[in-house]
Amino acid sequence: MKQALVVVTPGERGRRLVREAGAYAEGTDTELVLLTVVPEDEFEERRRAVASIGSSDAIYSLEQAAEAGEREAMEIADDVLGDVDVNYRPIWTVGREADTILDVAEQEGVDHVFLGGRRRSPTGKALFGDVAQKVLLSFDGPVTLVMGEDTVESESKAASNANTPA
Repeated sequence: MKQALVVVTPGERGRRLVREAGAYAEGTDTELVLLTVVPEDEFEERRRAVASIGSSDAIYSLEQAAEAGEREAMEIADDVLGDVDVNYRPIWTVGREADTILDVAEQEGVDHVFLGGRRRSPTGKALFGDVAQKVLLSFDGPVTLVMGEDTVESESKAASNANTPA
């Protein structure tokens, strides 16, 4: 069975990405590997924040973070892919994003990578960002980018309404 790696992020762009990957997977009989990557500095920041609470019970372990990250990825996929007949499973890891995406893609033997890209510049050129650019240049297979801001839908609507003249 073919496999596709989907780099899951919170927000509307992440949901669109999972939706696009689901449509691809259903049409090609492909299993989706839902990858959540937390940068090392972000994980350490969370760990320090929990430790600063002062309770001897306050720890933030890799296992706890993995459970939470995998649960969040599955909740997004269950919601977005509810009407689609595809198999999917989560993977969570800490690391440098581009390197980790490429490492997991190789370890899992995936045929396709789906990830988010940044918005377009004022002149309409795509701004990929370092992670997307490295994956595009280094992955030996198709890479699908879903472009746009990674915001929660209600925040996007509020922002667009705030900019509308009365």
